[in-house]
Amino acid sequence: MERALAAVVMAAGKGTRMRSNLPKVLHQLAGRTILEHVLGCLNALTLRREIVIVGYSADQVRATIQWPNLEFVEQSEQKGTGHAVQQILPVLADFEGDVLIINGDAPLLLPETLTRLVEGHRTSGAAATILSAILSDPFGYGRVFCDDQGFVERVIEHKDCNDAQRLNARVNVGVYCFDWSQLAKVLPTLRADNAQGELYLPDTLAKLKPVGHVPVADVAEVFGINDRVQLAQAAQILKARTLQRIMLSGVTIVDPTTVSIDDTVEIAQDVVIEPQTHLRGKTRIASGCHIGPGSLIENSDIGADVEVLYSVVRDTNIGDRTVVGPYAHLRNGASVGSDCRVGNFVEVKNAQLGDGTKAGHLSYLGDARLGENVNVGAGTILANFDGKKKNFTEIGARSKTGANSVLVPPIKIGENVVIGAGSTITEDVPDNALVIARARQVVKPDRNLDG
Repeated sequence: MERALAAVVMAAGKGTRMRSNLPKVLHQLAGRTILEHVLGCLNALTLRREIVIVGYSADQVRATIQWPNLEFVEQSEQKGTGHAVQQILPVLADFEGDVLIINGDAPLLLPETLTRLVEGHRTSGAAATILSAILSDPFGYGRVFCDDQGFVERVIEHKDCNDAQRLNARVNVGVYCFDWSQLAKVLPTLRADNAQGELYLPDTLAKLKPVGHVPVADVAEVFGINDRVQLAQAAQILKARTLQRIMLSGVTIVDPTTVSIDDTVEIAQDVVIEPQTHLRGKTRIASGCHIGPGSLIENSDIGADVEVLYSVVRDTNIGDRTVVGPYAHLRNGASVGSDCRVGNFVEVKNAQLGDGTKAGHLSYLGDARLGENVNVGAGTILANFDGKKKNFTEIGARSKTGANSVLVPPIKIGENVVIGAGSTITEDVPDNALVIARARQVVKPDRNLDG
């Protein structure tokens, strides 16, 4: 029977160098918080318990991170990594098995690396196993010192190293797998006899035997985030991974240097992404779409064979074979059916457009439901706000609005209705009607312009 495994994520710090009131682990990176990236890489493991140690703005972290079966343990005072892990002693008092401990600011770790660490730990039978890396610039990292057989003798924090010890390029990256029963015995014995005056988790390694280490395959995985410069650098690494994965899955990205795609986005095969396009959040794009250039799509579902050109689409569903843009804006729960056209400078907000409906030019469609095959004339405006509340418009199937029409809701336009150009409609219109609501044209010939 496989040993039980618990995971503990240390996320109690403020992240002072971020220069922010927001806890470091809640800063966004490619559509997710830093902490959510860390939790995501744990998904490949079979976990009995999953714990996050919180401290600074603990309530905010709890409220933001909605993760299944996640437990929170509070470290009210931040006295080092060893002190943080001491907080879980009562929580895991009855736990038997291994505990994986990971820093909350390492969002680039890969699931397969953590799997390799846990498997290596269990195969070796070590009391503890750490993830290590060889860095060209190890400044700031604790150094890992091994014996002739490759077992870890000691980890010394950078500030506590002498000049000779700092020449060692093998570092501790802050990811550990412990036999919990052995770790629990030595955690209470930690002392703050160091330059920081803190309780260091790595100090437990000198009290445990044997201690192994698993080298990380790609040093980019251990990239930690301490400031906003490093946040941007991590975003570039994650972007490169995401774009490579998407292109290898059968998507054409014409100019990857100008495109950004969150790793939460799902894209089917045979989609073309043009330059200066940005796909964010929980967006799904079906096969055969042509997106961009110059488009932003966020938290939206895009059907098959859709074209979106120079447009902004947020929180919207778009049906198959619909054409959007250029310079359209769809937002706030808009839903556009199949075979539709939402064209130049058309805004659709919280409105449903039936299949085959066309709005080609210069229109605002807000808080409305349009049936199938409605033709919206250029300059049609739904004047949905009366100064106090938003009002609803309904337009029946196969109706047509003339150019420069204004519909003042609440209002219901029936099916097969034709609205004359330049009309302002304030009352309901029955099916199969022609409605004209404008002042009569008056022509006065031979007017004396000088008089």
